[in-house]
Amino acid sequence: MPRLLVVHHSPTPTVQRLTDAVVDGARDDAIEGVEVVVCPALEAHADGVLAADGFVLGTTANFGYMSGALKHFFDTIFLEAGGALSDDGSAASHTGSGKRPWGLFVHGRYDTTGAVRSVESIVGALPWRQAAPVLEVLGDPTDAQLETAYELGGTIAALLIET
Repeated sequence: MPRLLVVHHSPTPTVQRLTDAVVDGARDDAIEGVEVVVCPALEAHADGVLAADGFVLGTTANFGYMSGALKHFFDTIFLEAGGALSDDGSAASHTGSGKRPWGLFVHGRYDTTGAVRSVESIVGALPWRQAAPVLEVLGDPTDAQLETAYELGGTIAALLIET
């Protein structure tokens, strides 16, 4: 059975609402045969990443960067999960077949640009492919943004059925 791993840092009720919407979408009754595993970023390990067929990542935007918890997740799993490095030690663009789909939601109070960029730069060096637009939410999420979060979870989960 395909497995979707939702890795998130949801330190506030606002971000938890977005996470819950993503998970609810991934578990929509119309999507059958996908196991959804939800894991806080500080508890995620490479074994879980290697066992997953797709990913949804969630983070807060902190001082122009992803949360420390999500950065810790990447630092912990990067090489074991197939991350590619350039000769100078920087993230390299990953080539090859078998890229697994991923999506991202980011919550901030004023700006999410740096957080999105930082996640994309790391994920670009993993054997993953972006399969949905990034959901960026400033302030309290609107009903439309919560619906988009639901669709994000559903989209990535549905893609796993097709593979």
